[in-house]
Amino acid sequence: HVQLVESGGGAVPAGGSLRLSCETSGNTASMNCMGWVRNAPRPERVAVAQINMRDNSTYYPDSVRGRFTISQDNAKNTVYLQMNSLQPEDSGMYYCAAGVWYNGVCPPQQYSTQGTQVTVS
Repeated sequence: HVQLVESGGGAVPAGGSLRLSCETSGNTASMNCMGWVRNAPRPERVAVAQINMRDNSTYYPDSVRGRFTISQDNAKNTVYLQMNSLQPEDSGMYYCAAGVWYNGVCPPQQYSTQGTQVTVS
């Protein structure tokens, strides 16, 4: 079982930046990728960034490519999401997720339970 705890959300004006962090612990051997999903009224759940922990391959949807960057710090067991040029449509509850990399993406198998709110006005 993997524990995922994120932090770093907040409220910023449009054009602002935030950095989210997700610290992992527990049995991480079965998971080789991490990502972030956003819960919002519509669409209900969107993957916004994913990273293969083995080779640093990444995936971004078109809506955030060039603005969001996912990275990892293995020494700290932490994955980061740097979000720049934030727009109101980026608002929502962000959850950290872990999974197994497949065909260039990271289908989530486990989500964090807390989430962190991002509000862009």
